[in-house]
Amino acid sequence: MRARMAIAVSGVGVELREVVLRDKPAEMLEASPKGTVPVLVLTDGRVIDESLDIMRWALGQYDPQNWLAGDDPELIAVNDGPFKAALDRYKYPHRYGIVDPEPHRMEGWKILLNLNERLTHHAYLAGGKPGFADIAIFPFARQFAVTDLPWFDEQDAIALQRWLGALTTSSMFETIMRRFPKWRSGDPEVMFP
Repeated sequence: MRARMAIAVSGVGVELREVVLRDKPAEMLEASPKGTVPVLVLTDGRVIDESLDIMRWALGQYDPQNWLAGDDPELIAVNDGPFKAALDRYKYPHRYGIVDPEPHRMEGWKILLNLNERLTHHAYLAGGKPGFADIAIFPFARQFAVTDLPWFDEQDAIALQRWLGALTTSSMFETIMRRFPKWRSGDPEVMFP
């Protein structure tokens, strides 16, 4: 999501190949043997297979909304480290042999409460408009929320809920959430955005 959002806002056209991870195409594995998405293969053959790096690449080409000014590496590191670990264990406890995901939900919730506090001062993490940190963190906060939406909606985190609502109802989010057919070798190219 975050890589697609950065590509969409930059306006840099890429060929999109929608893959199903349980049926990874050989071309994807040849480009990036680690077998995760996203994978961006540049025209010069270089491969970028980390979403934050793809975001930085796309916005380095063109950043019309000045998202890079809203970067916060420390906040993103907490999101991609401790928060993502708690989220995975809360959302997928069976993958980790966890019987009770509640402690992991509470670990993640503490981190989200820090975001909520920050968002009480501004509509977005870096001020009055979305920036790099918002887009880098948002998909994971959204996953946390939808894991148990009734519980999430009952919490006292109005600023966080407003922030998520604004991002999930944005035209940018609608653009990146379009459904694309699963790519197969030989299929015609699909350009994005």
